[in-house]
Amino acid sequence: MHTDKKTILITGANKGIGFETALQLGKSGNRIILTSRHSDRLNDAVDKLKNEDIDVKGLLMDVSSQTGIDSAVKEFSKLNIRLDVLINNAGIGLKSNKSLSDDNEDILIETLATNSFGPLRVAKAFLPFINRPGRIIMISSGGGSMSDPIGGWWPAYCVSKSFLNAITRHLAFELEPMNISVNAVCPGWVRTEMGGQNASRSVEKGAETPVWLATEADQSVTGMFFRDKKQIPW
Repeated sequence: MHTDKKTILITGANKGIGFETALQLGKSGNRIILTSRHSDRLNDAVDKLKNEDIDVKGLLMDVSSQTGIDSAVKEFSKLNIRLDVLINNAGIGLKSNKSLSDDNEDILIETLATNSFGPLRVAKAFLPFINRPGRIIMISSGGGSMSDPIGGWWPAYCVSKSFLNAITRHLAFELEPMNISVNAVCPGWVRTEMGGQNASRSVEKGAETPVWLATEADQSVTGMFFRDKKQIPW
């Protein structure tokens, strides 16, 4: 891993893959800006990382709300620091999501607000604070693949990740002249609150590729979709 210390903002990082990514990156000497939409969970996560001697600051942010993002940016600007990496990890999967043809449309709208518009709005809002070279990493899902078979699970979630993958490709094209790479990650089915305890992968494995993209991947790598540090089809 590169030895130069990076400042890395990770959304929705009070638990699961986001927290594990923060833990691994923080233990390597990087400065972590950890965000959550719940102040109590945010403070608990920050305390846990501080107990590991990690340089971490908490930032309250609800990525599903433009107002929430704007408020977080205002607070972040007071820190007078720059970002090297932005990891858009925050996401939701609604258990009530069964069918695009039957579900109330509100389920799709709520899912898109957090999983698709959220990462785009966060990227736009924090772009002025990102160093060049810089990196943006989107935590996506194989459920968003347009080449894999349809799984029949959480269709609104899968659609939101397809949308996020498209956003990733377009942002990568637009930001490449600024030397900011933008890539998406499929962490796999991970044992988290969202993935459930029957999932096939550990949270450590789920964080492996985001950590690699944040620190070791070549800066020229952009506009791609990765699983296990290998490019996969969109």
